Amino acid sequence: MAARSDAVALPEPRSVGELADRLQRPGSVALVLPRLALPYLQVAEALAALGAPATRDALGNLLGAVDEEGALRLDAALEVLADQALVWSDGSGTLHMTAPLRQAWDAPLGLDPPVSELLAGVNSDELRGMLAALGLKPPGTKQRRLTDLVDHHSDPDRVTALVARAPAATRKLLERLAEPEFRRRQFIMFGAPEAGAEPGARWALDRGLLVQDRHGYEPALMPAQVALALRGPDWRAPFDPVPPPARLLPVTTEEVEREAAAAVTAFATHTASVLSVCAAKPLVRLRSGGVGVRELVRIGKAAQCDETVVRVVLETAYAAGLLAREGDLVPVTEAYDAWAELEPGERIPLLLRTWRALPLTPAQARDEDGKSLPALAGIPPCNGCVQARHGLLAAAANLPAGQGVRQASGDLGPLVDWHRPLADQLPQDTTPFATVIREAELLGVLARGALSRIGAALLADDAEELLAGTRRLLPAATETALIGADLTAVAAGTPSARLTALLDSVADREAGGTASVWRFSPGSVRRALDTGRSPDGIAADLTAVAAGPLPQPLSYLIADTARRHGHVRLAPAACVIHGEEPALLAELTVHRKLAGLGLRQLAPTVLVSRTPLDKTLAALRAEGYAPVAETSDGTVRIEKAEQHRAAAPVPSPRVARGTTGAQRPAVRMKRVGESADGLRALAVRLRESPATGPAPDLDPEPGNGIPFDTDTDTDTDTEEIIAGYASALSLTDVRQLAHAVDTGQAITIEYVAASGSHTVRSLSDLDLDPPYLLAWCHLRNDERVFTLSRIQGVMPA
Repeated sequence: MAARSDAVALPEPRSVGELADRLQRPGSVALVLPRLALPYLQVAEALAALGAPATRDALGNLLGAVDEEGALRLDAALEVLADQALVWSDGSGTLHMTAPLRQAWDAPLGLDPPVSELLAGVNSDELRGMLAALGLKPPGTKQRRLTDLVDHHSDPDRVTALVARAPAATRKLLERLAEPEFRRRQFIMFGAPEAGAEPGARWALDRGLLVQDRHGYEPALMPAQVALALRGPDWRAPFDPVPPPARLLPVTTEEVEREAAAAVTAFATHTASVLSVCAAKPLVRLRSGGVGVRELVRIGKAAQCDETVVRVVLETAYAAGLLAREGDLVPVTEAYDAWAELEPGERIPLLLRTWRALPLTPAQARDEDGKSLPALAGIPPCNGCVQARHGLLAAAANLPAGQGVRQASGDLGPLVDWHRPLADQLPQDTTPFATVIREAELLGVLARGALSRIGAALLADDAEELLAGTRRLLPAATETALIGADLTAVAAGTPSARLTALLDSVADREAGGTASVWRFSPGSVRRALDTGRSPDGIAADLTAVAAGPLPQPLSYLIADTARRHGHVRLAPAACVIHGEEPALLAELTVHRKLAGLGLRQLAPTVLVSRTPLDKTLAALRAEGYAPVAETSDGTVRIEKAEQHRAAAPVPSPRVARGTTGAQRPAVRMKRVGESADGLRALAVRLRESPATGPAPDLDPEPGNGIPFDTDTDTDTDTEEIIAGYASALSLTDVRQLAHAVDTGQAITIEYVAASGSHTVRSLSDLDLDPPYLLAWCHLRNDERVFTLSRIQGVMPA
């Protein structure tokens, strides 16, 4: 249950039968596979190719794990698969696997299904003809005929002897189709001879060495036993229980921590700089969504860091709740203000934990076509990206003690691929997983080719150790700056939020990292004066944070800029009123009913109004005056009666419970048993449940839930309503969907649209309206209506 936490998500399973039903759901099994290392996937694929149940000896022979060392490593792999409830032994040497695991590969090891599965739909007369062609006496019943045919094809010696007697064209065809590298999409349709079948195909079809579907529309398939026999007794399935070798160099803990401290200090400073720029001016989103390259360059230039760092900061800060979308803008949130007041060592753990679970690769800047990608584009979650990150942490953690790889980008990539072979690799990477490795180095997770202490804390998901590590590596925020006569201010380490805000307001940032540099200029000082601050106030604020007395050149710069400040003034005006009679214009300024226009006299014959021209014109006319309007070139505007037409009403989209898309809660999953004690207590309850009974069979037909025992009837009205309409759901899924509706929890469903396409959707804000379910769809980022009868499966979000 610890390894498969989705199976114990609320509502708690009430029996071992219900727990088994959850464990064998295809969606649940699909969550496990990307977390498996290469040898475990290889063992599972080999077992799928053999067709479980299969013997432990047959699996060992196929993988070449027949010596003592190989057998031990195979047993270790089987134990891991058993811990994941994917493969288990019945105690007699026979191995079983959960049914959805077989469907993970279309052709495991390049093999088609076994002969018993391929010939299950063949009628008795066809089986009789195949046996006769093989020179065997056909028994009387279909089942016995199928058994004899399976026995014949399962004997490699008999199959190879039969193929040796085949015509040359048939023998060549069968040997080609049996090759491991052959792909089924290359198959040629083997129909009747008059349909133009490939030469030699009919001889093989008549003897069951190839099996054609009854309608002839699908490619002919070769039974797995036949293909294995033709590959020969020396052929072995790939089995790599040992990680690939890497070039290593000795490295001390002090060296790793020193480099990690420098990296995480630079990242902390860059993070504070980027988010302070976002706080001063919100990011602008593209019409197509996301933050474009031009905006990223602006942020990077203002914060003095490259685009990769900006992308990592923005994506992690957004996922951590420090940034939020608001229309066409991405401003900081209220949480940012509290976060900015923390010490650097207390700020960074939030972003590191967010990065560990981030369902994308934030530094990805190019797509498969080489085009630039926007940041914060709201792309669908990528589990393969998460697994690439976890695989990197696992690969670095398994390096020998006191050793680091010679070159992180070149030597860690193959190790990550071994630990997480199903992880996503980006098209922009010139070496495997180069981008995620670069991210880990930027964050101080990797240093000198080894895992740092904060990286080890991330791997263990230990929040307390991570906080202690960042506090140890990151010094307290710098409250003072060294202000020099060259009009620069230098702050070592990570400047505090107060110091950053002050220097950003009165100087221009020039550099960031382990030390931040600002430069004073007439323009930067003028910017501070424009906010209403006095020259004496600016000088006093800088003196308070300066490490020594304020340099004389800076004092002169502030005084000289203040002396010229405000000599030319600009007044806001929505329109200008002018005339030839000063007395008339003076009367307008004191008219009580015109006070709302905000009139102000600039000259005896000139007024300005804060109110737009048309409203000012109407107000003057309403009080008995006879003004005329001018165009921009000073000529009198000729007024024409405008025809107004009402636009066709457009219904606004329904928004449930008064929320907007920007306000909708993120998809989150609540689990029971967050601690070992919680799981242990749940296990005790399941074992003591009266519905425990015998161990359930985990090999049902795909898509059919395992029926539980008598205590699995619906308990709530919501369950009863859903069960009445969602006929495709098992009682386990009915309970999970009803719980999500009743508690407002997010959920993931497998759904068949009206077009027949299968999709997986994450939903929140559920509203049951039988026979429909109204919900916010996170795939479409909009509210959608789902028909209950079309929901095929349910899982926690």
